[in-house]
Amino acid sequence: MEEENELISLRRKKLDALRAKGVEPFGISFDVSGSIAEVREKFKEGDTLRAAGRVTAHRDMGKSHFLDLRDATGRIQIYIHAKEVGPELIDLFRLLDIGDFIGVEGTCFATKSGEPTLKVHTFRLLAKALRPLPEKWHGLQDIEARYRQRYLDLLTNEHSRAVFAKRIAIVRETRRFFEERGFLEVETPILQTIAGGAAAEPFSTHHKALGLDLYLRIAPELYLKRLLVGGFNKVFEINRNFRNEGISRKHNPEFTMLEAYWAYADWDKMANLVEELICHLAEKICGSLTIQHCDADGKILRTINLKRPWRRGRYVDVVCEIAGKDWFELSSEQRRERATHEFKLEILPQLADFEVTQHVFEKLIEEKTIDPLFVTHCPKELVPLAKQNAADNTLVDVFELIINGAEIAPGYSELNDPLLQRQRLIEQAGEERQKIDEEFLLALEHGMPPAGGFGLGMDRLTMLLTGAESIRDVILFPLLRPRKIN
Repeated sequence: MEEENELISLRRKKLDALRAKGVEPFGISFDVSGSIAEVREKFKEGDTLRAAGRVTAHRDMGKSHFLDLRDATGRIQIYIHAKEVGPELIDLFRLLDIGDFIGVEGTCFATKSGEPTLKVHTFRLLAKALRPLPEKWHGLQDIEARYRQRYLDLLTNEHSRAVFAKRIAIVRETRRFFEERGFLEVETPILQTIAGGAAAEPFSTHHKALGLDLYLRIAPELYLKRLLVGGFNKVFEINRNFRNEGISRKHNPEFTMLEAYWAYADWDKMANLVEELICHLAEKICGSLTIQHCDADGKILRTINLKRPWRRGRYVDVVCEIAGKDWFELSSEQRRERATHEFKLEILPQLADFEVTQHVFEKLIEEKTIDPLFVTHCPKELVPLAKQNAADNTLVDVFELIINGAEIAPGYSELNDPLLQRQRLIEQAGEERQKIDEEFLLALEHGMPPAGGFGLGMDRLTMLLTGAESIRDVILFPLLRPRKIN
């Protein structure tokens, strides 16, 4: 820390020296020939090009200097010689540091090793870096520092840059996928008077002008279904959701979801659609339907096979495979005892019987399933917004897609009976009847076509396709406790 403070002090002195020379250390715009990648594409010996970026390396050869100039697209070498730029700019050059932004104009030439290089005629300081880059450009070693100072992580960690480049490509390609199939991208409110569409604890806020208590949305579902009522037959939204709940390897209070609804479709068509989407993304972004997750040393941790068709299994059958063929023949007390003593699970006394089974499912099936699995026809208590199964009214026509030990996408045939929907919401709300979204029920009473819908966690999808082990590795700025800044 003392060494860093000395470096910061030295940079401040250089800042003062620059201003004493009449040089503004935080400069104005600079016309360039394109990004550094574009400059490299345009590179032709003898041509004059202009580039701008951050100085990331300096090799001092006495009167001549070789520097690396970087931006988000790549790196180019620049060559500065005292005879070429003159004494005034050389004096200015001596006040530069690794991390500073400069703009250069120079002639293209290749070194003896064939490295494309710009011989600088003139340069301009564009922004002075008052703190040194971490670990002499070897990257942040502290994991929390990588999340807290993501800008430094991106600067120094090629793997992190690659992960977020893939995330950007995943979102872009997802939009293209839906637009090509006739879906309309829409936007629904983040601030809502009732936090509906999922069972989760919301963040609350207050609008002063209207004197109104509001919630950050936990899901966009109830608004997207209003659009089905309004005649939009295919809609999707890539949205930010907020849930005031715990943080874990798979959970962040602010996260990104894709939700899509398709009039006159059902859960089966939506399962086919999400399978097609993920396979399309894997082949387009990763180049393969086989995804390998590796540790920091490159050792393979697991291999995920996305080859179609994906396995489908009914909830009851999948649970019985793990919990025993007689699981649903046991009494409630026997199920609790088996889960506690045989499966070594913590079963809280307030859990309802269906929640005990769901806990077994999550711990013994979901968390251990690597290759894709559609779990279908779940108990109606788990999904109050889904349509009841025609053959068994204790079940709903749904799927839960599990890959890599996590639920990636739930989907179902949408419940469009307003009377039954009201009954389900009342059962879910219990004594908190004020949580029922009457505006949504009013919309349903005007008639909503049969439809299929699904939600897809974009953060977990990115983890799947990039091999990231934590959701924090795929969110640019995950939520952290504030820290004191020196």
